[in-house]
Amino acid sequence: MQNSFFKEPYTETSLSERIRELNKSKVGFYSIGLYPASLAYNCVMQTEVENLLLAPRPGREILGAFSKESLEGMNEIYLNKIERISNHFSNGVYTKNTLSYLILNCELVILSSNSNHIESDLRDTLELRKKLNRDQVVIACLVGSFCNDSHLNKSYVLCEKESNLGFFSGFHRHGALLNEFDSFTANFCHPDALTAMLGAKMLDSLSPNIQVSSGVHNLEGQYIKASKNISSIFAGFAHTYHQDNPGLLPTILTLLLDQCLDQAATVSMCRKDIDKLYKDQYFPITELGYGVQHIEASLLKDGDLKQVRDHTFSQLTAMVADVRGSMMLPVSGKPTRNFQAGQVLAEKMNELKRCPLDINEFIVWCENSSLKIGGLEGIKSLKYWPQIKKSYLIEFHDSSMINLLYMCILGSDYVKDIFYKVMTESRQLSNFCQESVRPSHSRKYANAISNLENDEAIKLIVKSIISKNNSLTNNNTYTSFNIPNNSNSQPYFKAMNIIEQHL
Repeated sequence: MQNSFFKEPYTETSLSERIRELNKSKVGFYSIGLYPASLAYNCVMQTEVENLLLAPRPGREILGAFSKESLEGMNEIYLNKIERISNHFSNGVYTKNTLSYLILNCELVILSSNSNHIESDLRDTLELRKKLNRDQVVIACLVGSFCNDSHLNKSYVLCEKESNLGFFSGFHRHGALLNEFDSFTANFCHPDALTAMLGAKMLDSLSPNIQVSSGVHNLEGQYIKASKNISSIFAGFAHTYHQDNPGLLPTILTLLLDQCLDQAATVSMCRKDIDKLYKDQYFPITELGYGVQHIEASLLKDGDLKQVRDHTFSQLTAMVADVRGSMMLPVSGKPTRNFQAGQVLAEKMNELKRCPLDINEFIVWCENSSLKIGGLEGIKSLKYWPQIKKSYLIEFHDSSMINLLYMCILGSDYVKDIFYKVMTESRQLSNFCQESVRPSHSRKYANAISNLENDEAIKLIVKSIISKNNSLTNNNTYTSFNIPNNSNSQPYFKAMNIIEQHL
């Protein structure tokens, strides 16, 4: 998919003219949901929004994502402004904006569809863009869940399938963008640094309250968003169920954040365009605010130093802020919708003393609490988690918290009692947090150290020390030792084994 503001071959004149055009261009949001509608409201509070256009999906109201209660608390002047930028005069008639209208009048079009519509919307947009001869209009999305091909039975991140698709992400709480004094950060990501910088500049100019930075890691950014939405459910659960256990919460929230970034780092190493991402840029990525060209982690394996992950994208402050913010219980207002789903999960598990029977029951719980499934991207992503984990080779110790949540909701009936105990008993969950982040061979070490009265434990440690590569994982005798573990009968340990065997 070609997706650039510029058309080759470049000349000094054509580049200069195009940059001047982009400096006066408009941004369009298509489909519209709670976030873009709230963002638009924030913009109209601050400016006359001459550079923003909105177009609802056919059959959808521009303000339909807001509850009646929210609408009653809004300023009518601002609501009228939103209506104005959602319509135009055509042959003397006041007409709703359409996707075609956005493509003709904007240079950046953001598809705000959720996972139910994003791929069909993208196909329609590409066809219209070609038909209207507007190939230099850049297309981006902000979908925060994994996609799935039911025919191939495969799940993926959309920005991997369409590597040149832009991605816009910013932190927002439910209703928080309606505060005219608050400020927010966001990222506009595109694999081409120049496109990323110009797109971020256009979005940044929408409102003085919204600071948008550029980044090249659109795939990783979208992955973080999807993983974050799942993790936000867990955070909501932990804040509610374990509110009387203040020592546990920091551990859970730290793990949820770290594992989002660790997973995205693993996904980054799966990119087919990883070299191009750094080398074939008109601007070095240091110009986008990255501190160094690469941030890499390496691992000693078979005597050689192997690169295992790339954390360069973690310098996108707004991405990390999005993860942190989605896991916080706000001082005022409501938390994110996925967080609220986690609160519902905690309340029902406390009431019924069991895990959900299946994901459908969990969805019913959410809908009975006035949470629409269309806004709960975390639940949608959770359904596809096993395929995502397999597709991107994500390690168990980098995803233990999502693994635990998945098994609690979608695990087999005969193991639900175990996962209920781990999720609800403070000591079990604390032990799970501590032990599940260790690779399996690291747990073997820890078990040996805890059982020094056992000759087999001492042999394992000695063999590991004197082995050629000084590595437990390369020790052929490693698997022959069966050291008793006093924790084997504990629910958290059983849960770890079940996850590693069945997920």
